Amino acid sequence: MANLVQAESTQDETNLPVPVGARMGPFSLTMAWWAVCSAIFYIVVGASLAMSYGAKNAIIGMALSVVTYGIINNIISRYAIKEGLSVALFSRRLFGRIGASLATLIFFSTAIYYAVFEGSVIAVAINATFPWLDYHWAALFVVIYSVLLVFGSVQTWLDKFNGVLLPFYILGLIATVVASINVYGYQADWINLGAENATPQGWWNCFTYYMGVWILMLFTFDYARFGKQEDSNYHARVNFGMPFYLLTFLINGIVGIYLVASIPQDAALSEVSVVLSILKLLGIWGLLFVWITQTRINTANFYLASVNMQSFFSELLNIKAAKFFWSCIVGGIVYLLMLVDVFSYLLQALAYQGVFVVAWVGIALAHILVNNSEEANSLIESDNRFNKVGLSAWLISTIVGIVMMNSGAPIASFSAPITFVVSFFVYAGIKNSEGKELSRA
Repeated sequence: MANLVQAESTQDETNLPVPVGARMGPFSLTMAWWAVCSAIFYIVVGASLAMSYGAKNAIIGMALSVVTYGIINNIISRYAIKEGLSVALFSRRLFGRIGASLATLIFFSTAIYYAVFEGSVIAVAINATFPWLDYHWAALFVVIYSVLLVFGSVQTWLDKFNGVLLPFYILGLIATVVASINVYGYQADWINLGAENATPQGWWNCFTYYMGVWILMLFTFDYARFGKQEDSNYHARVNFGMPFYLLTFLINGIVGIYLVASIPQDAALSEVSVVLSILKLLGIWGLLFVWITQTRINTANFYLASVNMQSFFSELLNIKAAKFFWSCIVGGIVYLLMLVDVFSYLLQALAYQGVFVVAWVGIALAHILVNNSEEANSLIESDNRFNKVGLSAWLISTIVGIVMMNSGAPIASFSAPITFVVSFFVYAGIKNSEGKELSRA
């Protein structure tokens, strides 16, 4: 009984493995995780890439991303389920106790950035529908209820909340397309959107663009740890696998391409312009659809920002506080950023942090696939403040990626893939060398 109470009281903490007794059933974890698939962001990205490189290239890039994400998250989710570790705990194995703090810092700051974007979209939609409610009050309302939603755990509340909203999100997606056809007629030429900008390598640019969202690999890790070992195949192949990204990237992206091809745009394409188009088509029902999409994704953003901020300050500064405290801190930061025009700076920060994230994924995969040290996997707690193997691989690959990213076209388009390759092989090479030295000894 004591073990069960402990499991229930620590299930959301990132500094402890998820006990077997606190694991979730497959349906519950699916409902919690699939909150991540609904965001106006995915709709806008598909349309933006189509306008820049051509719809066909965008679809090819999205399809390749579905396969890539599916393969990588198959591996990552199985490991997270087996070990029950969070990103914070796993990063200790890779980089040491202090080195892991950089991973949680990047994780929670990125989640905060996304919460700002998605929260702003809801606030704009509320303000557009009810002009008498100023944007700053709408933003405050969005932040308050978002923080309240993540006071509960993944198991006791977020799975049920997002499970109820999932069908309405899918229906809203269909209703938006049907409404656009009803108002503007069917646009048979949507597949040729941006065709004048199409280039032979356009599909590659679209594919590498989605590598900038590899933070979803870390999202996967922190959710998959709640899965049961007997459900590992289902989670790896379906829940965190290609079917999830088929909806998240490909279907959402194609809907975005069609909407932009059919709805006249009064302003430059953005999440806000798409939201205003949806409100124009569906009215108050459009606001409900936007609220559903953005609230679902923000349950993940606020939750992951909170637990990783909790881990960061606990590990680095020994500040011990409950998750609800950090949820309030996250909410305060998100609200301030929603009121300040810092979006261009946030996008720049995300670009640089994306290089760190891609390198983290490469190192994580190398550790999982080719790590030969059983002793390294036997303990989570370690006296090592820094792991020179992981940190060296992370530093080298990140420097390579940032230099390439700032080198201009066409070199910049290879920055993320090269970062991934360098991080994987540098880490794997050093670990193999260590393994050979230990075997000789």
